[in-house]
Amino acid sequence: MTDRMELLEAALDILPDGIAVAGLEGQVAFWNTAAEALTGHTRASLLGRSVSDALDMVIAGGARQWTVQTDTGPSTSRGSLVHVRHQLGHDLPVIARVLILRDGLGERIGEAVVFHPAHSLDALPHGETGPEVSVSTVITDLDLRLESEFDDFTHGGPPFGVLWITVDQGQCLRKTHGARACEAMVEKVARALAGGLRPSEELGRWGDNEFLVISHERTAEMLAAHAQLLAGLARTADFRWWGDRVSLTVSIGAAQADPSETLPQLLEDAQTAMQSSIHAGGNQITSASGRVACSPS
Repeated sequence: MTDRMELLEAALDILPDGIAVAGLEGQVAFWNTAAEALTGHTRASLLGRSVSDALDMVIAGGARQWTVQTDTGPSTSRGSLVHVRHQLGHDLPVIARVLILRDGLGERIGEAVVFHPAHSLDALPHGETGPEVSVSTVITDLDLRLESEFDDFTHGGPPFGVLWITVDQGQCLRKTHGARACEAMVEKVARALAGGLRPSEELGRWGDNEFLVISHERTAEMLAAHAQLLAGLARTADFRWWGDRVSLTVSIGAAQADPSETLPQLLEDAQTAMQSSIHAGGNQITSASGRVACSPS
């Protein structure tokens, strides 16, 4: 009869995520096939080694970086970005989570590290940028938060959606008043939008005149209703430049995540919905679910 441990190891071996398991004694007890494929380090080379030594081999920056980024506080449920050092020498960014293992009585018996490749930042669609704004530096943290939240969602976490927001007057203001005026306008709108965020939401810059909101509204309808609130706040932003008062409105695309799609697909849905709002004349909210546009009240 097949041993229960063999069955468990066989089940873990077919998973697409890399999995490393360590016992209380601090030695690597399991290293699955996906972990071998991702890192190039074979199971035979790591089993029985101390966790610290093994992670120093595999994690760029050593075991301390892994511990600091993934083994503290509530962030462990979502994961953190670490860099795996492949056996051939190159680095691979991965999202990693540390899970505490307990027996039936609740006693700690070890821990598991689950990791998978982070999406390439270049694969995520972003808004247009000019030379004065470097999106690669502005939105790095938001990219990682997107990765983490989407990973949490696909592993049974809370509902997840995004709002892609563009300021309708952005391009015109840039042409008539210059880049400094546009940047001041973006800061004004960002402060207005921040006033309407839920505690768990995050707002970030996503282009010259664009923002992205990470949200946990439960349905597409609730996400669109929340977008209406944010659009109203943006419209009340009192922006003046050299005595000229500029009335501001935003066009928003709302997209609710679906387990069958990828993060880039979710963002493309939100971007397409936002562009539909622009084509409808601006000052609109469009839901990617049914592509229904509406004007903020």
